[in-house]
Amino acid sequence: MVSFESKSYSKRLLHLISWGHWFTFFNVILAILLSSFYVFGEKTPDTLMGHFYLYITWASHMGFLTFIGFVLVVFPIIIIYPKTQFIRVTGSLIFASALVLLLLDAFVYKRLGYHLNASSSDQIVLLINNLIAHNSLKFWLITASTAILLLSIELFISNYAWKHLKELQRASYAKFVVYGLVASFFVSHFIHIWADAHWNYDVLKQDTVLPLSYPSTAKTLLTKYELFNAENYVENKQSALSLKHKVSQYPLLTEQCASNESNLKIQKSVFMVLTKPVFTEQQIAGFSLKSKASSINLTKHIDNALPKDTWFNLFYSLPTIYKADILLQHTKPLMFQAIEQANLTTNLTLISKTPELLQKLWFKNWFNNTTQLADVSSLIFSNTNESFTKKLNKMPVGLHVFYFPENSTTQAELFIDALLLSQRKKSVKDIIFISSIGNKNIQDSLAIKPSLLIVPEQTSNILKRLTSHMDIQPTLLNQWLKCDENTLQKVVNGQDILTVKSNRVIANTIDSGIIVFRKDKSVFIDKNGEFQSYSRQLQKPISVNTDFPLLIDGVNFIKRFNELATNGLLTSELSPSDLSNSKLSTSELLTDK
Repeated sequence: MVSFESKSYSKRLLHLISWGHWFTFFNVILAILLSSFYVFGEKTPDTLMGHFYLYITWASHMGFLTFIGFVLVVFPIIIIYPKTQFIRVTGSLIFASALVLLLLDAFVYKRLGYHLNASSSDQIVLLINNLIAHNSLKFWLITASTAILLLSIELFISNYAWKHLKELQRASYAKFVVYGLVASFFVSHFIHIWADAHWNYDVLKQDTVLPLSYPSTAKTLLTKYELFNAENYVENKQSALSLKHKVSQYPLLTEQCASNESNLKIQKSVFMVLTKPVFTEQQIAGFSLKSKASSINLTKHIDNALPKDTWFNLFYSLPTIYKADILLQHTKPLMFQAIEQANLTTNLTLISKTPELLQKLWFKNWFNNTTQLADVSSLIFSNTNESFTKKLNKMPVGLHVFYFPENSTTQAELFIDALLLSQRKKSVKDIIFISSIGNKNIQDSLAIKPSLLIVPEQTSNILKRLTSHMDIQPTLLNQWLKCDENTLQKVVNGQDILTVKSNRVIANTIDSGIIVFRKDKSVFIDKNGEFQSYSRQLQKPISVNTDFPLLIDGVNFIKRFNELATNGLLTSELSPSDLSNSKLSTSELLTDK
């Protein structure tokens, strides 16, 4: 072994820098090889230009990232503390750690569709926690083995480069590799500029593949995830968001729910009180105080659809993009299928002075009884001496939906007060859901809709996690109809509100784009790729920075039903966490199993 420790500082420094260059060179090759997980996990390009761009950008991008890593991290350490053994070990640890992160990033990208980033940390941590919970021994064994293997490789490269430094300095092959990588770097950027100018989708769709790279527009991403027509993208045309593949068959209820068993005959009803205006937090808090049963204040409840679509979200627990195809299948929502199995009644009451408004509701035929009233007087007052308490409490066991489409909540508040008071006299308390339904515009869609869910025999709570109308069906299937896990697994876009424990992303489509919610953030992405949010303080939309991981999470949520159904996973033995956390890669669904 050649020793340089006795030489002057400057010579030792030059040798260490020379060693660093060769050490980085070999790491460039290693990084390119490991990043093949990104490239070969993607759908191959359709054109020769696309293939050429893929390979040159793959090599040059990974080479550039590795070299920048050396310049920003290892090189300053060499300058500050040029001790041979220290630098060689430290450099090996740094590059081994970087390669472990690279493999982790490749895994996250394959499962979630985006790279490691701070804005989606909750989803990434949840994914890793699920893996640990599923098989912690296997997870830590693979992680430790991979880390040790990579560190061993790095130490070998470090030792080889140091021992053979003079031989490597005389070698000429490296400069041709470097020239090729530099040329590829510039050519790939020129091709991308050309593709941007000519709307070449086969090139632009590759923007998300490699780490630290994101598309220039959201439209590119929507096209890649098959929500925007690729031909219209190439021709720079506007088109509605739609699913490329045929919508899968909506599931049928093949299992008997526990409520259908004679010894578990259901005794409580469900009352849904839905209004056009949004209730204030003060109104919801007032209703909660009047209820003697356990109530759950839904402080971050959302309903992000327009009036014509929101009933579909509520009953089917699916994003609006599925509406046209699902309705053509003439299959009732799972909740209505379970209600029919249990021989329960269903009533729809509309309170409005607008004549024939009830006939415009496309779902009215699902209900056994439908009624339109001008006001609530006949519901809470009687011509006889019968009190409103007795009148409301003698309603048959089943689902009772009361819809108030007027611009005032006065009638709804009168009815809710009467309903909550009548519940005090009942020995078996009913489940009650109070909320608004429908939005006038996109700005309203981005706002929170305070709601109240009253579930007897549960603990009162103020729920500060995201919930939506899509969660109501699975909540009732579980808490009211007592359906089993196989049935609940078929509702992939909703969760039982009482079991929501983790932060999640909820998304929906409207005619002009996608609305995505996560924690306190609500974002609208239109078909032109513009990101907008809504300021509750300013009461108006505001521009926000592009957040492609959030958009990808939203697209994953929207496509989940079709992908799971297409892959036959709505009837497989998956846990609810697998379903709620299953994500899409850029082309195919990749399950946690």
